Amino acid sequence: MSDVAISVRGITKSFADVGVLRGVELDVPRGSVVALLGSNGAGKTTLVRILSTLLAADEGTAVVHGLDVAEHPHEVRQAISLTGQFAAVDDVLTGRENLMLIARLRHEKDPGAIADEMLKRFSLAEAGGRAAATYSGGMKRRLDIAMSLIGDPAVIVLDEPTTGLDPQARLDVWSTIRSLAQSGTTVLLTTQYLDEAEQLADRIAVLHEGRIIQYGTLAELTALLPPAEVEYIEKRPSLEEIFLALVGGEGTADQKETS
Repeated sequence: MSDVAISVRGITKSFADVGVLRGVELDVPRGSVVALLGSNGAGKTTLVRILSTLLAADEGTAVVHGLDVAEHPHEVRQAISLTGQFAAVDDVLTGRENLMLIARLRHEKDPGAIADEMLKRFSLAEAGGRAAATYSGGMKRRLDIAMSLIGDPAVIVLDEPTTGLDPQARLDVWSTIRSLAQSGTTVLLTTQYLDEAEQLADRIAVLHEGRIIQYGTLAELTALLPPAEVEYIEKRPSLEEIFLALVGGEGTADQKETS
């Protein structure tokens, strides 16, 4: 098996006369977290949809887990999991029932045991018997990611996973992504938040106007700029730091959120 989990070569995609992707080249090492960083409209979600077989490229090739996405879409869908910008959770079902449903769809042998393990792993055990409609945004997002991991996919794609979340919920999702990386799961993370890429990614790809214009580690990207000048200034806490201090930023969201 190659050390590259995702390989993209010359991918292009246009809608009508608008070119969204214009020859994307990207390699994602196996077992790493790669952040695809770009502003709104840069083409991040379009690339994700191509990699997950939901959209056909106009030109170029994409290989995921050793499988060409155009030639072997069914096998690719078995090897990956996609979590979109909004949690794909059934609000009527409980957290446990949501997990059991996915386990059954994945043809797992013991859906109940898998659901219980995932609830524990994602700090949702106490809320497992509650309807998902009562969950906070951060809890729903963690449940969504837990559902995505059922069946042990080799590659997980997270498309802007913290969009719309409050600061504490963002930190909870960040912790979840770090745990995925530590377990050896390959993660492709799309985001428009610079701090998110800086905190989570082993490597960062900058997508701009349909092309990857830079790709490397944070240190490699930092080295592209002139050396920083040392200045002594008063450091003030950020608004996020103030907010978390006021509400008590330690602990999990489950300990604070009741809805």
